Formats: sequence, structure tokens, C-alpha cells
Amino acid sequence: LGNGGSTLHVLRCLEDLYGDKWTSFIVLLIHSGGYSQRLPNASALGKIFTALPFGDPVYQMLELKLAMYIDFPSHMKPGILITCSDDIELYSTGLTETVTFDKPGFTALAHPSDLTVGTTHGVFVLDPSSFSGKGGLEYTSCHHFLHKPDVETMRQCGAVCLRGNSSQLSSSGDHSDSEMDSECVYTDSIFYMDHSVAKQLLMFYKQMGTLCCEIDAYGDFLQALGPGATQDYTKNTSNVSQEESRLVEVRQKLYALLKGTALNVIVLNNSKFYHIGTTQEYLFHFTSDSKLKFELDLLPVAFSTFSENAEPLDRSASIIQSVLEPGCSIGPGSVIEYSRIGPDVSVGKNSIISGSHISLKVDVPSNCFLSSLSIKINNQVKYISMVFSVEDDLKKSVKLLSDIHSLQFFGVSLLACLGLWGVKVSDQLFSGENTRLGLWTARIFPVCSTLSESVRMSLKMLNSVQHMSAFKLNDFKLLSIEEMLTYKDVEDMLKFRKQIYDEIRLQRQEVRFAE
Repeated sequence: LGNGGSTLHVLRCLEDLYGDKWTSFIVLLIHSGGYSQRLPNASALGKIFTALPFGDPVYQMLELKLAMYIDFPSHMKPGILITCSDDIELYSTGLTETVTFDKPGFTALAHPSDLTVGTTHGVFVLDPSSFSGKGGLEYTSCHHFLHKPDVETMRQCGAVCLRGNSSQLSSSGDHSDSEMDSECVYTDSIFYMDHSVAKQLLMFYKQMGTLCCEIDAYGDFLQALGPGATQDYTKNTSNVSQEESRLVEVRQKLYALLKGTALNVIVLNNSKFYHIGTTQEYLFHFTSDSKLKFELDLLPVAFSTFSENAEPLDRSASIIQSVLEPGCSIGPGSVIEYSRIGPDVSVGKNSIISGSHISLKVDVPSNCFLSSLSIKINNQVKYISMVFSVEDDLKKSVKLLSDIHSLQFFGVSLLACLGLWGVKVSDQLFSGENTRLGLWTARIFPVCSTLSESVRMSLKMLNSVQHMSAFKLNDFKLLSIEEMLTYKDVEDMLKFRKQIYDEIRLQRQEVRFAE
């Protein structure tokens, strides 16, 4: 469906539940996060439930979103406020300035960003006659909206500004170094649509019947808006994760529906937009000296227990609702969440461990991604752990079996890894459609009867690749990540988290009692 398709589906659900009343509601719609292929520890439960390293007990992204938007409803007309679950918007306005969503059509927040940030987000080409670029908050209109444009396109369209000044720079002309340093574009985050637009979109959804392609709420809704919008974008599928045959046709229908609708923009000059949707962003913001870590006062240890006899924790590590047993060591820049780490475990640097129980004596290598899931097959609870490098590309795929040598697992060709594991290359190796062969659909992870056993097997797989030694998987049922998510047992995963929560609570009470 994409987040645009799911938005349309939610509108349909609101009408089914509340009839005509829904048009009087103020609605917060948070997209929970899709497959989360770039941050797979969020794949099973959704990015909106990502644990954050602060709070006692820890906050999740949902709580942070509600706190950030708490002032909005009192300054909103009925309508829908749409946001993703992997971004954080922090801003400061004057005492008399308020963020108000009360105009017809669409209204979006805009944040000053470096040009490189603009290449991976939406960029507003603001109307120069209504925009000064000064002050903390400014209401203006958008001439047209660019979706993940390259720098040259930003310049040609007049989207590039000087910070603190609306002087838009032409695509020609020389720029001094100091000017280049202060260039910015205004990028998107959350947006609001009033109920007249929402009703139009709902009518469109009903007429379409079943959606046959992914629709992007940002790319496919916002690019149709503003006086400068053209149909050109409807045929550009370079940013589409899965291209379907009717995508262009559906985009053209949306363009015809929304053309001429206003895109109002609330420019927040004293604001910062943070994205936490990839393993690299997650590690950077939680463990390095990032501005976000400072602004939210993120903690190195959040609602966790570790013995005083344990090795001293590096300040850059991030431990979230986990139990660290005496004798374990955690490397700098690593994140441990919802896990139990045994006494003989050493975790390298820049690694992510999620939902796991590591009980054996083992050195988890640096840059390792390890995430465990409970699954239910034939009504029996089993366990499975995915392991990768934090730099592996789970979205990359090839169409032919003969090309799978180009896929990389921890820096090694997947073909070589399969040989070490004794896994045959055949049409049965990948799940789903056989046109998308990649790490996401490769049936390489063993199903086990206990959580700790599943971790042990996956780490042995990784060890065999790192040392180029055989570790045969012949006796195991193997699943892909795609299949794990189909079989996931969320109830059992939450039960494991609750056990850790209870143990931390009990240990704290014992410490207080001893004092």
C-alpha cells in the first residue's frame, strides 16, 4: 500500500466506524513503519514502538511523538495530521508564536537543512513574495514540492536559500565559500490536510476499489500541490521501492484530483529534523555526541541493570531495558535493547543487539546486527535470530540466481556464504516472488526451540563466514526475514520484554531494601 495507500485506508476505516462524524475530528495519523528493512530490529513491532534511551521505564517513539505534538490540537481545525514514526522534530518559537493548522488544503512544517539532507527528503520551493527567511516562525506558501531531488534540481527550481535570508540563489553565478556554507533548503516532516481534502481522497479511494500499487503520502500527494506543480513527476519512478505497472496511471489520477490545491508552509527557522530510520542513523544518534543526544538528554544506561563488578561501560554505549550479567563487556558505540547478555559475552563496537539472550561464551564482532524474534509455526512457539553487518543492504535485490554473487553478507559474497553453510542455490532458496532475490528474502536463518539456541546458531553462521570455515545448516528448517515476519509471535516477544522489565524492577527494589 505504501504510506499513502494506508492513509487512504485509514480514512475509509474512520468513515466505517463513525459515519459522517469523522469529518469533525482532529486526527493524528502516525505511520508505524512498513517493513523497516534499513532498521530491522523495528520490523516486527513497527518503528513507532522503537525504544528510546531515556525515561524510567523507557519511552518509546510513540510517547515522544505525543509529547512533541501536545500543543497542536488546541490550534487545529478538524483535519488529519500525518507523520512518520522514524523522525523527530524539535523546534523553538517565540512566546507569542504558535504553530496553527487552520488553513484549507494542505499545511506542512518546513525545516532548514543542508542540501545533502534535501536529496533524501521532500524540499519546498517557497513563494519568494511571501517569505522573508527571518524570525523563528513564518507562514508562507509553496510554489511547488520536490521529492528527493538532486542538488542541481534544487538550484534550478529556486529551492536553495541563504540561512537567515530568503535570497534565493540562481543556478548560475559564483558563490563564495562563506555563502556556500550558509546555503540551505527547507525540508518536510509532518503535514496536515483539512477535511475537504480528506473527503476528496476518500472518494478517490472508493472509486479505485483495490489499490494495485504503492502510494507515497509525501511524493504522490504533495508533488501535485502548489501553482508550479506539473505532471512530470508522475512518470519518474527512480525513488520507488517496487514499481508496479499501474503506478503512473494512479499518480496521474491523484494529480488531476489535487491539482490547484494550496500547500501552505509553516517555516520553523529554529528547528531541527532528525531521522532515525537506518542502522547508521540509529547508532549515530544514540551513541555518538550527537545534537539529538544532547537535546533529549539521552542516557548511556536507560532502565537496565548491570553489576558493579561488570567491566566499566563505555559512555558511548547505549543500554536500553536490558540485563547485563557480571563479566560481560560492551564495546563503544553499541546499542543493546531488550536483551540479556551473559557473563562471558564480549560485544564489539558499533553493534546492535535486540531482543536476544546471549548465554554462551562468545565474542560478538564489531559492526554486528543481531535481532531475535519469537515465531509460531503449527501452533508451536519457536525462535529465530537474524544476523548481519550493520552496513549490509537488506533492500538490495537481483532478479536472477546467477547474480546472487553480487549480494554481500558481512562483506562476503552471499554465494560463498551459502557454500560454507551447505545451503544449495535453487529456486527454493528465496521466499516470495522470485524476482526479488536478496538478503531480505534469502532462507538462511535456522529455526530453533529456544531463544538462546537461536542466537548461538546465528552467531556460529557469522563466525563461519568470518573464519571461512564450514558450519552446515542441513538439519535446520530455514526461514527468510520476510517469512519470520509472517510467522512472528508478538505476544511471546512482549512476554520476554516483560520478564526483563520485572527482573529490573525486582533488582532495584532489592538494592533499595539493602540500603
